Amino acid sequence: MSVSQMQGMVIENVQKNSGWYEMEISIPSFAPCARPGQFVHIKTGAGSDPLLRRPFSICDFDKDAGRLFLMYKLVGSGTKWLSSVASGSYIDIVGPLGKGFTCPDPGARVILVGGGIGIAPLLYLARRLTERNCRLRIFYGVEEYHQLSALNKFERLGVNIDVATHDGSAGFKGLVTDLFEQKIVSEKADVIYTCGPEIMMAKVAAVAAQYQIPGELSLEEYMACGVGACLGCARKLKAEDDNFVKICKDGPVFSFSQMKFDLN
Repeated sequence: MSVSQMQGMVIENVQKNSGWYEMEISIPSFAPCARPGQFVHIKTGAGSDPLLRRPFSICDFDKDAGRLFLMYKLVGSGTKWLSSVASGSYIDIVGPLGKGFTCPDPGARVILVGGGIGIAPLLYLARRLTERNCRLRIFYGVEEYHQLSALNKFERLGVNIDVATHDGSAGFKGLVTDLFEQKIVSEKADVIYTCGPEIMMAKVAAVAAQYQIPGELSLEEYMACGVGACLGCARKLKAEDDNFVKICKDGPVFSFSQMKFDLN
């Protein structure tokens, strides 16, 4: 797949709630074959501070209109700068990067489990899966109702979606993994995809293994180069592995069978 450095024009950069933003970018030269689960590397500053680019999951992509959609959370100087970019401004983008999700056969029964800002790459995946006539069930967890930024976008896809909030302000009160574990008993899923905090993904993978359902997850790491040229995002997928993988190049998507979480 071709990777390019491009200038994208910001169409909209909106704060959806406290610290969460959505950005729409016009970028006609973006690779039309960009896959769900891939990411872009964005220069988040006018000069050399911050020096390194920041990775952002492809939240959605309209290849016909040449529009790229991102969802991000304000966490540091890079995202603070990005949140200040006005409509009509241009930003420097490299992508698409990384290994995305593997799409199942058309008509497959699919479960998506997203936690917090980890829901971002699952929207584009859900869109592509609906185009393949897959039967989707989505579990979407956040701390409180106002963080359900992507809910209306999933609803517009016409998919089945269950919500969990820690404080009980919407849907199921508690962890999305608890909701998922309750519902999986009655589901006949062919594959599961998940993205969010590692402790959440570890639970999803463990439940999937119990029911012998294969799946994939998307890891988050600090990435310096984004193309596998450095060791900034290197890690072992299992403690007993001899070799390290580079999340930016070998991932960020990996199968459940490749991973063994150590959350101690």
